[in-house]
Amino acid sequence: MSGTPPRVITVDLGDRSYEIYVGFGLIEEIGTLISDLLQLPRVFVVTDTNVGKTHLEPVRENLESSRIEVISYSVPAGEKSKSFESLQGLLNHLLEHQAERSDLVIALGGGMVGDLTGLAASLLKRGMNLLQIPTTLLAQVDSSVGGKTAINTDHGKNLIGTFYQPQRVLIDTNFLTTLPRREILAGYAEIVKYGLIRDHTFFSWLDSHASRIISLGDHAILVEAITKSCEYKARIVQSDEREGNVRQILNFGHTFGHALEAENQYSDSLLHGEAVGCGMGLATKYSQRLGMINEETVSVVINSLNSAGLTTNINNLCGGPYVADRLVRAMGQDKKSKGGKTPLILLNSIGTACIRSDIDMSDVQSFMVDEVKN
Repeated sequence: MSGTPPRVITVDLGDRSYEIYVGFGLIEEIGTLISDLLQLPRVFVVTDTNVGKTHLEPVRENLESSRIEVISYSVPAGEKSKSFESLQGLLNHLLEHQAERSDLVIALGGGMVGDLTGLAASLLKRGMNLLQIPTTLLAQVDSSVGGKTAINTDHGKNLIGTFYQPQRVLIDTNFLTTLPRREILAGYAEIVKYGLIRDHTFFSWLDSHASRIISLGDHAILVEAITKSCEYKARIVQSDEREGNVRQILNFGHTFGHALEAENQYSDSLLHGEAVGCGMGLATKYSQRLGMINEETVSVVINSLNSAGLTTNINNLCGGPYVADRLVRAMGQDKKSKGGKTPLILLNSIGTACIRSDIDMSDVQSFMVDEVKN
């Protein structure tokens, strides 16, 4: 592990509180970092076929050097593994190996692995212990923190799931060095989201440091960006664990983004962060359409996203061409929908987001038709 101590963030949820560790080389000390979570000297590690090739053996070696048995399971890489079939396979694996509620199951991978493993952990015998070890930037700053678990269905993304907090999150920045730039950029979309919804100063800081974050060229700046993102999410989760109100602002860009993903059948032709990046651009433009922000604010946001390398023009986005009415229908399946209404997370200003539950979806339809034409 590097000589710099890890940054530690506490998610304060009473008896469900846990800590997030952020640093370089944490996996080298994994046996020590999780020893207090073990009843038996064994862990169940869940990963995918891509992550497993690179990272499973180092994790296994470090755990076994601490005399901890590793029982591993791998699912095919890709969003399509967030399915009933994969969930059933993982649950059967755990049962076949006589997993107990006091056992620790480790999600080693990106958001798909974290969501699937978290859901399995929440269900098996009504709740196993869970450790999140996110290996992508997107998972490190978003999906590994906050306790959302889910699988997808033909009807939409993340519609079957639970709220289930991990016992700990280990964010090792060393994992990021094996990722292609496209994956890093997808994670950066979730980082800049926090600036847009919570802190204009953080947004401006990101705008100045985006290239160094995306290139992984400055470890101190990278750790600061990850830590600040986790701190913002922790505060929001603490105030609204089950997304009854304010936590919904974390979905800024996601209602549009999930519809874009659905049109790609959740394939790797469009990454989640790419969809969210475009979705944030669309949500920003729609905020202006409703008179909430001015054209100058839209330009600042769009220019910042585009300068970083994110695509905000739907016609230039991977996986197209997109059809407006199909996207709006997919938006209607959003899990936040209530009473036939689909709320949108929109901007009052850079750094201040709000939940609008009074949206006329026919107006969104007109807006999307215009966007697809441009």
